[in-house]
Amino acid sequence: MGWFTTSKPDVSREDRKKCWESRDVYFTCLDRAGVLEAGKEENACAKEKSQYEASCAKSWIDYFNKRRILAEQQKDQLAQSKMQAQAAKQR
Repeated sequence: MGWFTTSKPDVSREDRKKCWESRDVYFTCLDRAGVLEAGKEENACAKEKSQYEASCAKSWIDYFNKRRILAEQQKDQLAQSKMQAQAAKQR
């Protein structure tokens, strides 16, 4: 394999859809279990996790799991910024 290959992985639209759907089901289960970090749910979402891992590439799983944590952190930061902005308006 050379440095500048033009080959692309064989990932179809259907494969991506299947991955995203299994991710959504797994993350919904994590939400119900009150778990933010994927993999920390013990046996609570074993079936959903298994399907997620079977449907998605490891690199995608790593990305989605990190993105889940970042999105939650952003929610907290946005809420805090909104409260600060409201407090500043009241002065």
